[in-house]
Amino acid sequence: GTPFWKLVLKQFDDLLVKILIVAAIVSFVLALANGETGLTAFLEPFVILLILAANAAVGVITETNAEKALEELRAYQANIATVMRNGCFSILPATELVPGDIVEVTVGCKIPADLRMIEMSSSTFRVDQAILTGESCSVEKDVDCTLTTNAVYQDKKNILFSGTDVVAGRGRAVVIGVGSNTAMGSIHDSMLHTDDEATPLKKKLDEFGSFLAKVIAGICVLVWVVNIGHFSDPSHGGFFKGAIHYFKIAVALAVAAIPEGLPAVVTTCLALGTKKMARLNAIVRSLPSVETLGCTTVICSDKTGTLTTNMMSVTKICVVQSAEHGPMINEFSVSGTTYAPEGTVFDSNGLQLDLPAQSPCLHHLAMCSSLCNDSILQYNPDKDSYEKIGESTEVALRVLAEKVGLPGFDSMPSALNMLSKHERASYCNHYWENQFKKVYVLEFTRDRKMMSVLCSHKQMDVMFSKGAPESIIARCTKLLCNSDGSVVPLTAATRAELESRFHSFGDETLRCLALAFKTVPQGQQTISYDNENDLTFIGLVGMLDPPREEVKEAMLACMTAGIRVIVVTGDNKSTAESLCRKIGAFDNLGDFSGMSYTASEFERLPAVQQTLALRRMTLFSRVEPSHKRMLVEALQNQNEVVAMTGDGVNDAPALKKADIGIAMGSGTAVAKSASDMVLADDNFASIVAAVAEGRAIYNNTKQFIRYMISSNIGEVVCIFVAAVLGIPDTLAPVQLLWVNLVTDGLPATAIGFNKQDSDVMKAKPRKVGEAVVTGWLFFRYLVIGVYVGLATVAGFIWWFVYSDGGPKLTYSELMNFETCALRETTYPCSIFEDRHPSTVAMTVLVVVEMFNALNNLSENQSLLVITPRSNLWLVGSIILTMLLHVLILYVHPLAVLFSVTPLSWAEWTAVLYLSFPVIIIDELLKFLSRNTGMRFRFRLRKADLLPKDRRDK
Repeated sequence: GTPFWKLVLKQFDDLLVKILIVAAIVSFVLALANGETGLTAFLEPFVILLILAANAAVGVITETNAEKALEELRAYQANIATVMRNGCFSILPATELVPGDIVEVTVGCKIPADLRMIEMSSSTFRVDQAILTGESCSVEKDVDCTLTTNAVYQDKKNILFSGTDVVAGRGRAVVIGVGSNTAMGSIHDSMLHTDDEATPLKKKLDEFGSFLAKVIAGICVLVWVVNIGHFSDPSHGGFFKGAIHYFKIAVALAVAAIPEGLPAVVTTCLALGTKKMARLNAIVRSLPSVETLGCTTVICSDKTGTLTTNMMSVTKICVVQSAEHGPMINEFSVSGTTYAPEGTVFDSNGLQLDLPAQSPCLHHLAMCSSLCNDSILQYNPDKDSYEKIGESTEVALRVLAEKVGLPGFDSMPSALNMLSKHERASYCNHYWENQFKKVYVLEFTRDRKMMSVLCSHKQMDVMFSKGAPESIIARCTKLLCNSDGSVVPLTAATRAELESRFHSFGDETLRCLALAFKTVPQGQQTISYDNENDLTFIGLVGMLDPPREEVKEAMLACMTAGIRVIVVTGDNKSTAESLCRKIGAFDNLGDFSGMSYTASEFERLPAVQQTLALRRMTLFSRVEPSHKRMLVEALQNQNEVVAMTGDGVNDAPALKKADIGIAMGSGTAVAKSASDMVLADDNFASIVAAVAEGRAIYNNTKQFIRYMISSNIGEVVCIFVAAVLGIPDTLAPVQLLWVNLVTDGLPATAIGFNKQDSDVMKAKPRKVGEAVVTGWLFFRYLVIGVYVGLATVAGFIWWFVYSDGGPKLTYSELMNFETCALRETTYPCSIFEDRHPSTVAMTVLVVVEMFNALNNLSENQSLLVITPRSNLWLVGSIILTMLLHVLILYVHPLAVLFSVTPLSWAEWTAVLYLSFPVIIIDELLKFLSRNTGMRFRFRLRKADLLPKDRRDK
């Protein structure tokens, strides 16, 4: 990981921060040079450094969490391995394995390294490698060589990958890769080599910072140059001291021009956004990603578990209704998309069956599904969900048995609903297991493509079988009729009809199984492969990993919002295309050539065609982890802002590389640590809700950045005008810091609570290069800023020239204050050190900013339309800010610290007269924005606001 000291230093690698550090050092040196002592001398550098320390702390905490991703990868490595050493098998730590070792693997064990199968001790060997490839079903492995060219992980049938789980069988394998030379290790390496991309807002603020730096440098030099003639004024006591005096004014200008509170306010606003998103089931791990969501142009979504439930479900059943006058086939559909035993059976007309178990074929299907099954369905109270142990296809059959229910009970559905969730999980399955005692099991083999189980029930022994439809139907001679429960011979016509049905299930990309039974002589204790003939056909079941119900609507919302969705999956092309059709990803087009590619098809395209293909691509299938990362990089090269979803360890590099990495709540810890956001409910629809929230947050961020900038323009104008007019310093640097941090910070944060626009998801994503403040808006805030600055200076001059409590000087006397000691005057020279004028100026600046905060309730709507009532947080923050300001005026120690003094009622009245016009000016500018083409006439070229190197690009 990155050393701690480097992490800390990284937080200070920011232009605004560097300018502030320089300002702090300069003011510290000047204080020492002038021989100042005490708290007031070092207050300014101390406050600046305190802000920077707080910002750095937040950054370090966020970065440290990200570093944990690499450590968590170790949790997916097996701790021990059964390995042959010195001619016999012994159990050793997995870290001691070397290529060439012979390892024994069995059901339930985690693969300790990348291995090649050399021997199978069971008829089948299956591995769950979803963690690596994202496939929804376990994969069969064998010892045969892989002949595919450019084979991806899914094609390597003889390779066992480190960190995956054995779900069936036993075998031996030779180690071919350990550590970083494994599939899992290559993921670790690619995570190390992924650089974090700066978010669009961060880039904009950096650009703004460099633009600001140049403006500040220009103004500081200008102030210096304008006053070169005053360096030798007698009041300074020499040319050099005069130069230092005006350098101090330049530093005050730098402090005035930098919105010190901006980093803190942006952080606060994003933090508030994360709270809102957490309620939408989107848990944000990295703050800036909240805002990136708002300009997402492409969402690359995992298929399994995000668009689908990742829970195999039986959706169709096909049985023979009767065979009297030719085959009459009946199809049923089944609702429910999870492992929860909740769902209903509908007939071919779409009518619900109240008691499905009264149907002879459905009754026998439920019986066979329960008994010819090695999986377990159970309820997990901690997660409030139903979970599987074993093969997902077998669990789907268990859930079907629960949905069909039990025969002979009229009150069946309502009676089952009264059970606790724990009892309900497998109630019907347990009923059949109690009725029938399992005697013998013939396991599934690849050559037979079926499994059978012998059960005894009272005075009868029955063999139930399930398997691939072609294998089961070929072994059937009879069939069960659903109309009356009779068993009739299976004719060639019926056989052909059933075969066409299961092919049509395949076209719908349903995984198809056939179920059958056979009565065997009583007392038989075993069965062999020879018994698996002369079977009675019960029916076909079609199952799939079903799409989530709310995904179709979310897809539509993305299209309306101008966001493209690319479905990325390790599954085969036809299965994925069928799902895309169901969820509307292909925009209801019949022909989707050019929109769907497998990874190998895409790689074979020439570079130019790949670029074109990326613009239309909607589906990317048979992908490996490296392909996901390649896809993200290719899209980013086309200036797309990419959100990538994932849940497995395999997704971690792509999640880290994407502009927004979105991990699933049920996913692996590694994926979550590499991501920017975690979906608590694994739901694609939650991403769309989070995008809407991200857009709203950006709009509010834009509002308060503008608000703070107009305040800073005001401060710069104030100091610049004072320097040009040659009047005393209007505001002390410490007073400027107070205004920038406290009085600007609180209302700016409250602007973050402005309500979301109703049409936020109807606009196209904003361009990443879009400036925060553009053309006409920049002109508007310049006008407001200039007024703020002039009102502040006016308050200062008013006290000297017009106030009853002031000395009532003439204007020329005020401008020649520096020569006061050298000429005869009717007033003491100490009057120029009175704290009243700077207090009036500072109060005008604070109050005018409070009125300006109300202007920022909306960009263009009048205060009469969107009233302060719409954001009570803003009203509250204005009240709190004014209370804090009154506190520093009227509490003596604070007044001394900030060089201020209590104001009289007449002075407060003058402050209000000078401050209120800002509302009238902004209302006028808003009116012009709404009703005329004014905003277009003042359009600055966006490039003018950018640093030169960016403009040249």
